[in-house]
Amino acid sequence: MSQKKANIAAGRLSAVEYADNFTDLHAPLDDHQALIEADRCYFCDGAPCTTACPTGIDIPMFIRQISTGNPKGAAATILRDNIMGGMCARVCPTETLCEEVCVRNDAENKPVKIGQLQRFATDKLFTAGAQIFSKGVDTGKRVAVVGGGPAGLSCAHALARQGHAVTVIEAHDKLGGLNEYGIASYKTVDNFAQHETDYILGVGGITVELGKRLGDDVTLGQLRSDYDAVFLGLGLGAVNALSLEGEDLSGVLDAVAYIAELRQAKDLAKLPVGRCIVVIGGGMTAIDIAVQTKRLGAEDVTLVYRRGREHMKASAYEQELAQTSGVRIKYSAKPVRLIGEGRHVRAVEFEYTQPSAKGERFVLEADMVFKAIGQKFVAGPVTGGNDVLELEDGRVAVDNSRRTSLPDVWAGGDCIAGGQDLTVAGVEDGKVAAAAIDRFLRGGAE
Repeated sequence: MSQKKANIAAGRLSAVEYADNFTDLHAPLDDHQALIEADRCYFCDGAPCTTACPTGIDIPMFIRQISTGNPKGAAATILRDNIMGGMCARVCPTETLCEEVCVRNDAENKPVKIGQLQRFATDKLFTAGAQIFSKGVDTGKRVAVVGGGPAGLSCAHALARQGHAVTVIEAHDKLGGLNEYGIASYKTVDNFAQHETDYILGVGGITVELGKRLGDDVTLGQLRSDYDAVFLGLGLGAVNALSLEGEDLSGVLDAVAYIAELRQAKDLAKLPVGRCIVVIGGGMTAIDIAVQTKRLGAEDVTLVYRRGREHMKASAYEQELAQTSGVRIKYSAKPVRLIGEGRHVRAVEFEYTQPSAKGERFVLEADMVFKAIGQKFVAGPVTGGNDVLELEDGRVAVDNSRRTSLPDVWAGGDCIAGGQDLTVAGVEDGKVAAAAIDRFLRGGAE
């Protein structure tokens, strides 16, 4: 390993290169392209694409509406089932959900571009500023929603439509959760996360309190006392540690935190990045940080995953995106040591995990090392005091209605046991919980 100072700098690229590298991953369809693509749909009865959608969007219906020149109607069909249909059109892994089961997806044909058609319809609606939802007749009931991410906003919107007064309590200074802070910039350009949030709040009846954290500024007990019901969309507030020698070195960073900083950066040219990057992990966060550092001007980006390609949580499409963006992916290797020079990381030593090479090691030089080996739930705020929630596998235990072990508390999104860590799954959790909360508040069986 060469003995040289870590090369970390800002402004590696020109303004044009930054703009090109962080433009839309997929250019939106124009009117003509949307009509042509919609015409490819067979409008199946009992469509497998609808079954594969976690929120149950009637996909053949909205595509038929596009084909007949009614994109606003198509958007209404989408948003009634998935109020974040615009964001999901951009970030949902359609290649492993609706599009994978499309009946046109075979050896000779490509699936219908469901995600892009969904974006076409919802973008038309948002651009026109057409609000299709309204607050329901006031019920006099009050609900606290803790967490302004996909699950929380979905729940809040559905409850407001039922006439309940909703207060969303969010620790950050913006709503949106991972849609705002955790998704790669090139997937959601032009501040779309906030535009979608504004549309959701436009239903009326939702009050927002920012900068308030459960456990610090308010307790679960206080919320249960002050409100008729509580929904928790807390997300995953901590990251897993490598637990290796050298993890405390400068330059060993949390990928989630760096992505959040990148997403909030007003000028990408001011964001420092190394020339030589090593990413440890195999999920979407690992892919997102690897691709984005490459697009920020890093010359050598290597993502290392402990198991084989087929086991990666990131889809085959995302792996291909990384590789075509210039990221090298090494499979079947685990980190065993982070090597420093002074107080800064200079390299990572890995050991192969496949049986044929067990015990063999290699070293990758690095100016920056990103940890992307998963996040974990911070249970303290819901397991202390007298208002204790049951946990399962380290997350909040819920039933099919997303009700927790407390009779007036529901939860959804990444914080619940079995959470899928997807925007679309969080939206469905919020929607299901809202229906259950509404029944509870109206005195129905729950």
